[in-house]
Amino acid sequence: MRFEPQLHHIDGAFIESASGERFETLDPATNEPLALAAAGDAPDVDRAVAAARRAFDDGPWPRLKASERAAVLRAVAEAIRAHAGEFIEREVADIGMPVAQMKGLAARAATNFEYYAGVVGELHGRAFQVGEEFINYTIRKPVGVAGLIMPWNAPLMLSSWRIAPALAAGNTVVLKPAEWSPLTATLLASVLAEAGVPAGAFNVVHGFGETAGAALSRHPGVDLICFTGETETGKAIIAAGAPTLKRSSVELGGKSPVVVFDDADPELCVDAALAQIFTMNGQRCTAGSRLLVQAGLYERLVEAVAGRARRIRVGDPADPSTELGPLIRPEHLERVLAHIESAREQGARVLAGGRRPGGPLLERGNYLEATVIADVDEHMRAFREEIFGPVLVAMPFADEAEAIRLANATDYGLAAYVWTNDLRRAHRVAHALDTGMCWVNSQNVRDLRTPFGGVKASGIGREGGDYAFDFYCDTEIVHVALGSHHIPRLGLGEPA
Repeated sequence: MRFEPQLHHIDGAFIESASGERFETLDPATNEPLALAAAGDAPDVDRAVAAARRAFDDGPWPRLKASERAAVLRAVAEAIRAHAGEFIEREVADIGMPVAQMKGLAARAATNFEYYAGVVGELHGRAFQVGEEFINYTIRKPVGVAGLIMPWNAPLMLSSWRIAPALAAGNTVVLKPAEWSPLTATLLASVLAEAGVPAGAFNVVHGFGETAGAALSRHPGVDLICFTGETETGKAIIAAGAPTLKRSSVELGGKSPVVVFDDADPELCVDAALAQIFTMNGQRCTAGSRLLVQAGLYERLVEAVAGRARRIRVGDPADPSTELGPLIRPEHLERVLAHIESAREQGARVLAGGRRPGGPLLERGNYLEATVIADVDEHMRAFREEIFGPVLVAMPFADEAEAIRLANATDYGLAAYVWTNDLRRAHRVAHALDTGMCWVNSQNVRDLRTPFGGVKASGIGREGGDYAFDFYCDTEIVHVALGSHHIPRLGLGEPA
């Protein structure tokens, strides 16, 4: 399957790069060419930022009533649903997401716009009365031009989750999609225009991180940068924005623990452990990639997880029965395989997977069997570093104190999962973990009203719910004198 060339969308028009250059993207299921995309660079970013700047400074979007912007966002949600089949087809081809899972992610993209259409109408400030002398109140104002640099693992859903609050607040947007997954961003630009987002309020520049992404990060016309991706890249983006004091929200890597105590329901734990690491092809920031099990339950639980992992259906992402599709690129597959080999060499047991599946249909793509590695220790790379693939590592712990210590023994702190039927212990452990988010007796079930983000090397800032407006809005305090009050009077004496 080949798709049409993916062009930039700037000031309401689809255009080529100033250089005329294009780059090729690959189908992860076959590694055959999938589409050509415009190769953006600094001049293209300049044009997009200038368009977004005009739309913010002089255009209608920031000046609409919140209810009017909300109506457009609801129209966007309906347009995404109307084009759902095309979005699903593109993203399945683009990133190898199993089609059964992609249907839910496409629905979530529409819900993101619908949700923020509702929330923005309830956005409010605070008032502070000082007797009869003053009333002081806060107002929320859009910041300006938002630069969004988005990842390749769930581009439609994750981009819409940032675009929706940015536009809802009245900002204008320049989106830089990941170079490995450009297809849904181009279609999304058409859908937003169709739904009534005015020219210049939403722009797309395709290209590589080192060129288009770097230019967007340092551009003086960009007021805030939102990035989702790898931790080292996040550091570089923050550094690039520092000279112009850009506001930054960065959601970075993760190595999230799944902590299972011996009083937990083992069947539920097995289901959740599998779902949390092997959906989305294991390429998710909140994946429960470290399984920590209390010693008395360890062998039984890990063997059950491995047994189920061996039966996970690896195959064509367009097949509705596929549970695990290909990884995004050959070089990423090689990186994941290197982590598995490292764990094997250091004495861990590979209980399931660990290899590329055979067969003529799969050997062309970036496929990897669902992999379970037992008996890692806290010093192994596989335990400490983000693998970002369908690889679960497991080790036992003796007691609550050791479980907390091991769970916290990485540089990351994005998500955590605790399984126990002891209510007091559940709260104690959740509070003790170095994490931005913790689920108790659950896999990752998102509530759009709640904050999303991590600690340590997993990022800075919180998005989701009305917490997103702390980033996408400025807060101004207005002080109003209600009557006369004492003002010191200077300069009434004789000159010195």
